[in-house]
Amino acid sequence: MKRYLVLFLCGMFAISPAFCASVVATVNGTPITDTDITARTKLMARQGKTSTDNRRVALQSIIDDSVKLNYAANFGVKPTDQDATAELKRMNMSDLSASERAMAISAIKAEMAWQVIVARTILPTVDVSKEDVSSMKNELAREQGLPIEMEIVRLTDIPADIASKLTKPKSCDDAVKMAEDLGGYPQRFSAKQYELSEDIRSRVIGLPTLTWSPVVNDSVLLVCSSKRTSEYGKLDEIIKQNATYKQAMFIADQQLKQLRRKAVVVINDDRYKL
Repeated sequence: MKRYLVLFLCGMFAISPAFCASVVATVNGTPITDTDITARTKLMARQGKTSTDNRRVALQSIIDDSVKLNYAANFGVKPTDQDATAELKRMNMSDLSASERAMAISAIKAEMAWQVIVARTILPTVDVSKEDVSSMKNELAREQGLPIEMEIVRLTDIPADIASKLTKPKSCDDAVKMAEDLGGYPQRFSAKQYELSEDIRSRVIGLPTLTWSPVVNDSVLLVCSSKRTSEYGKLDEIIKQNATYKQAMFIADQQLKQLRRKAVVVINDDRYKL
């Protein structure tokens, strides 16, 4: 049945037999050829996108582009070739072959259209709460660190019996002197949380000020003081924007799956069955 449908489409659009022989799929009546898929795989390679199943991935991407453009057209969103060409130039991909260029322009137009749809119809519906932002900030602190500058004292190669004699200091100077009096060689330094190595960051985040940390790998740490940098003031808004966009793109992906299911997709070549 699929074969007869493709032949019917070829006849209806007066497409040459040689071209029809290379039609591997149609989406809403629009043919996708083996040449289209080859061009898309080459474009994907240029973008650093590789897969063990590149040709199937390429076909799915072409189908998605068609679905996105058709849906966006319902809202009057129709990016022009000029828009796509300008973006192609910005991406420094002006040396493409004719087939690769046509495919790239189609892909760029689809992505432009989809981003407009997301901005118009999905982003306004996404609400990220203060609690969500706070939770994400805590996770960011643990994983990467925040723009908070910390003054830290570190003692290395400290025996457990000596570490047990460390008491709560009154100040950073007092902590340094205490360590020296016990025969240690304290290191005193300042750094932002995100500049600290993962092992140090995990030990100082949440550590009360002027409190020695437990001994780990024969070392102890103490946070003398901490202060928020100028970057910190913008952090909540940045986290909220990123979280909003991430959630919007998740919703958009679910919507794309629904639109794909509604599209009339005919796979003519068994090698490309999805």
